[in-house]
Amino acid sequence: MAQSSNLYGLNQYLFWDIDTQHFDIDRSASWIIQRVLEYGSMKDWFIIEDHFGIDKIVAYAMNFRTLDPVALSFLCFISDTKKEDYRCYHIAQSHPTPWNS
Repeated sequence: MAQSSNLYGLNQYLFWDIDTQHFDIDRSASWIIQRVLEYGSMKDWFIIEDHFGIDKIVAYAMNFRTLDPVALSFLCFISDTKKEDYRCYHIAQSHPTPWNS
């Protein structure tokens, strides 16, 4: 995470599967935003909100194929958008698998 020092505060457990020494924050913005929305803490949220801004976060999230329902509701609430505006809402399984219910 050498590219952007204000993102150093993100919890490292979010990045257990990558080498953070060779990580480009802006090229991987979509991936970072989804990880923080689904697995991050409020501290992580405030860091990405400060770096990317709510409008950019929402723009990325609208194109996610999957997104946790709680994260989707949170984004809709803070950005005054509708669930129907998000791709993940339309792609969601009509009959979720037993381990996801």
